[in-house]
Amino acid sequence: MAEYIANKVQKMRTDCETTQEELAEKVGVSRQTVIAIERGRYTPSVLLAMKIAKFFRVSVEEIFSISYEK
Repeated sequence: MAEYIANKVQKMRTDCETTQEELAEKVGVSRQTVIAIERGRYTPSVLLAMKIAKFFRVSVEEIFSISYEK
């Protein structure tokens, strides 16, 4: 069973009516990086994960979790 990092970035971003561009600017990455994170194609560094969590005012664990492929 392979492990991967699941995330709730897109849900949290849309819930607070923030665009991908706005989130990218606030955490210092490109819009393409935000897209890749939301689609599960890119796992952010610990520093970036912490910046995203700080932006949403939640813990890293509320956004990112370990999941297992079937």
